[in-house]
Amino acid sequence: MPNPHRLLICDDDATLRETLTEQLDLYDEFVVVSEGDAAGAINRVAEDRIDLAVMDVGLPDLDGREAVRVMRRNGYRGPVVMLTAQDSEEDTVEGLEAGANDYVTKPFKFAVLLARIRAHLRQHEASEDAIFQIGPYTFRPGAKLLVGERGSKLKLTEKETAILRFLYRAGREVVGRDTLLAEVWGYNAHVTTHTLETHIYRLRQKIEPNPATAAILVTEAGGYKLLP
Repeated sequence: MPNPHRLLICDDDATLRETLTEQLDLYDEFVVVSEGDAAGAINRVAEDRIDLAVMDVGLPDLDGREAVRVMRRNGYRGPVVMLTAQDSEEDTVEGLEAGANDYVTKPFKFAVLLARIRAHLRQHEASEDAIFQIGPYTFRPGAKLLVGERGSKLKLTEKETAILRFLYRAGREVVGRDTLLAEVWGYNAHVTTHTLETHIYRLRQKIEPNPATAAILVTEAGGYKLLP
């Protein structure tokens, strides 16, 4: 199963917040957290890994669009979907200019919001701003970088980045060597499993506390997988 995406639901309507959380929790692809005000949401995205935020406009302590501005200024780069009871063009433009990626007008069908969430997550994962957690590292594939817990930076090659990105998307599932070769190198007749094994060896030298006993990038029957 792929690694679940962490979603934030921020709405002061407790019933709607709980309903959305319960509905999204039914999908294994999501882990959902919630906040009832802007301050909680701003703190949450700063302190926790949040892959996408669903933000209401009408929050009790701060306009949701202003909260998004603060989140963006503080460095949050994940997608933001705004919920609003107003559907005027001016409201939409203001929200998008504040840094939101999309607008969903209340009342809405859950299936519509779900489709928007999935679409923005797909776009974000392919973007330069995508950030993933691998073991003790923050993985920034756009920058080809692993950042350690104390801020240390490990520069990755293009192939190392591609290997980690594909293994991360597979979650805890084992990825076969042939699959990894095809995904990272394409169907190149001159590339062999030895090439892949060499890259795996070099990756372990960079990321494993003890490369001889892999605890992050492990070998399984027929292939490899990442452990969180």
